[in-house]
Amino acid sequence: MQGLYIHIPFCTNRCIYCNFYSTTNQQLQQQYIDSICKELQLRAKEAQHISTIYIGGGTPSILTFEQLNQLFTTIENLWGKEWTEVTLECNPDDLTFTFIEKLTTLPVNRISMGVQTFDNNLLQFLHRRHTAQQAIDAIEMLHEAKLHNISLDLIFGLPNQTLKLWDNDINQALQCNVPHISAYSLMYEEGTSLTKMRNSGKIHEINDELSQSMYALLCQKLKTAGYEHYEISNFCKPHHRSQHNSSYWHEIPYIGIGAAAHSYDGRHRKWNIANITQYMIAIAHKQLPQTIENLDIYTRYNDLITTALRTQEGIDLNQLTLQYGQKLVNYIKQEAQEHLKNGNLIIKNNHLSISEQGLFISDEIMSDLIYLKA
Repeated sequence: MQGLYIHIPFCTNRCIYCNFYSTTNQQLQQQYIDSICKELQLRAKEAQHISTIYIGGGTPSILTFEQLNQLFTTIENLWGKEWTEVTLECNPDDLTFTFIEKLTTLPVNRISMGVQTFDNNLLQFLHRRHTAQQAIDAIEMLHEAKLHNISLDLIFGLPNQTLKLWDNDINQALQCNVPHISAYSLMYEEGTSLTKMRNSGKIHEINDELSQSMYALLCQKLKTAGYEHYEISNFCKPHHRSQHNSSYWHEIPYIGIGAAAHSYDGRHRKWNIANITQYMIAIAHKQLPQTIENLDIYTRYNDLITTALRTQEGIDLNQLTLQYGQKLVNYIKQEAQEHLKNGNLIIKNNHLSISEQGLFISDEIMSDLIYLKA
């Protein structure tokens, strides 16, 4: 199994919390898609076949049908069509009846929709393009088109968001009858408009107690509704885990295509330049505009701590011994002792994982298990 990620950096407008590489200049759209197809050809030998495809951004749903079809045709010509999961990130207001009708003729079998909240005031604050009703209508149209494999993205911990407003968001998401929900605590990323507003005193972060109450409410309500809490921020109905995103958490190699896209092959991490113009110039000269980092055993171990430990299964200590040696196994067991005593970590079937109570301090737990080189 190997995943393929394609980054589409174009947006109609920029949300105030987003720090992903993106641009509102859509004039380069076709030239960029042509460059992506050329990069796919340049990197064809990096994989024998592709199992999952994830087209993210940015806003991939602003691409034309012809541009999406161009991407899939190129991938199929290079690796065949053995894809088990093909995800397209979409904005609700892009999902018109006509667009969805065309989507059904493409290999897309999973939609990841950035809703963030069903509160119109908060949507306006975030500079989202859609309304709550547009999101609900888009989900209904997807169901009518039999594109039932839908994932909703939600954000909690927004300024002025109350526990009641968050409860309303969860209830509305459940009413939409989608098999997958991703919910993230708001992050104040450096360089974003949101962080500048906070630093200037225009807005204020919610306190930790309220944020934890929001997360607890989310976990409880989704569990009651039959969702599996398979990763810290991800919940799904049975058999609806995100196969592609799971590759990030379980050390499965993936190829990242496009400006600012990242790749991982088990021993190296690569990332493309975060500049569309420079990216396209390099590709036109048949050069890969990427930086390569060789990962030593300790870096790979630390990556494992911050990925696999996010999952329900946690870290397989038997596999850890085989891949990383007894020294790091002894290290993780030693550093985990206090959290094991407190019940924040558990070992079951020789898998180390974060307990339900430990989820609320997951960042602290992971930090404690990181190997610090002398």
